[in-house]
Amino acid sequence: MTRRIERSFRGISERLAIRYLTNLGGERVDDETVESERWSASITSETVEIGPSLTLTEVTVVFEGEDDHLESLVEEFAQKAMRAGG
Repeated sequence: MTRRIERSFRGISERLAIRYLTNLGGERVDDETVESERWSASITSETVEIGPSLTLTEVTVVFEGEDDHLESLVEEFAQKAMRAGG
């Protein structure tokens, strides 16, 4: 069964998100997409304000793929992103 999970991460760049996804077994398709045989991930980003004087990059990743594999992929990616983004 195919599933879709959308998650947002603050403090990392699109470039870093792409690197993490390729390290998890994907191949870069274009500037916004990484794919493997079992999943794909689309990446977008925007600058968000945190309080009156601080801004951060927020990267949103939409993961799509086989249900039995997707949850662990998202968890592995989140662990990498949390260490990088703080």
